Amino acid sequence: MAPAGAKRNILERLDAGEIVIGDGGFVFALEKRGYVKAGPWTPEAAAEHPEAVRQLHREFLRAGSNVMQTFTFYASDDKLENRGNAQRFTGAQINEAACDLAREVANEGDAMVAGGVSQTPSYLSCKSEAEVKGIFKRQLNVFVKKNVDFMIAEYFEHVEEAEWAVQVLKTSGKPVCASLCIGPDGDLNGVSPGDCAVRLVKAGANIVGINCHFDPMICVKTVKMMKEGVERAGLKAHYMVQPLAYHTPDCNCQGFIDLPEFPFGLEPRIMTRWDMHKYAREAFNVGIRFIGGCCGFEPYHIRAVAEELATERGYLPAASVKHGNWGAGLEMHTKPWVRARARRDYWEKLKPASGRPKCPAMSTPDSWGVTKGHADLMQHKEATSLDELKPLFEKAKC
Repeated sequence: MAPAGAKRNILERLDAGEIVIGDGGFVFALEKRGYVKAGPWTPEAAAEHPEAVRQLHREFLRAGSNVMQTFTFYASDDKLENRGNAQRFTGAQINEAACDLAREVANEGDAMVAGGVSQTPSYLSCKSEAEVKGIFKRQLNVFVKKNVDFMIAEYFEHVEEAEWAVQVLKTSGKPVCASLCIGPDGDLNGVSPGDCAVRLVKAGANIVGINCHFDPMICVKTVKMMKEGVERAGLKAHYMVQPLAYHTPDCNCQGFIDLPEFPFGLEPRIMTRWDMHKYAREAFNVGIRFIGGCCGFEPYHIRAVAEELATERGYLPAASVKHGNWGAGLEMHTKPWVRARARRDYWEKLKPASGRPKCPAMSTPDSWGVTKGHADLMQHKEATSLDELKPLFEKAKC
């Protein structure tokens, strides 16, 4: 169990050298459970099905998470109503419900609440800085009203938009994290990870890092590049990483959304709990102290992170009571060959088979190469028409 005492904010914990463990990928997890629609990926479930969101928060808390991130990914007004995505609830109602759920569960343990914003259709459609900032400000107003503990600007492909988000969130007076969904090649305008990090710190971010789009080792490598850039500039920051739970060695600069398996065929790429031990150790070794997960991460993945770092943290998560260390629970299995697997070296050396003899080990990303300002990325409230889809279908055949 976590040590008793008054809750401290994230900067107090990080300044003291503590490890903060994030949560996992709510959007993908709830889509699989039937509460989120793939495509828009919007979080109306916070208002429509609060019991589902609450339960997932509780599972991550039990697995070791110190952060209950509000389920407000893509909860900006322009995204909630993009391309015919009809809503029964307003953006404010969804954001408020998400804050209430996160706080309810955070109060059940030693967890903080983080209010999160993410990239917007308005930025992709070349709306003005004032318009984009206004969208972030409407979400921030809810976070301030609900008194979340800190802010996260996450899932940004363009550092410029992330800077705008940080500048808005900073007005709250709360600690601010900024997390880009980029790899070692930098953002979609070619700004290097190191330069991105410097810009985010100068904009006011206390914690900078990477989330989503790439697998853990690629994300850790990218955060290391960010850290080196910040240090070269003579600046100071803390570092975070919340990667995918999928292997992505074949991704290009757009990450897993360019893979032909995205989003409904990614399961063969899922990482094991033992992969997560390696990830947690590598992240810790390069100096990252806010370590969590994004799409594909389930509570058992977070439990593995918490178990790997249990010595440094001084305790195991509550969920470890049902999980023998390195497969120790298999000692009780009825079959002797399974009991023989109750050892660390077996699981560390295992090379899992996919069971798919006719499938390739790697894929070829789509690589359409479109980004902000391209006609295909201009967004609108109306539903996508067949006339819009036809040329996309033809292009996909090429």
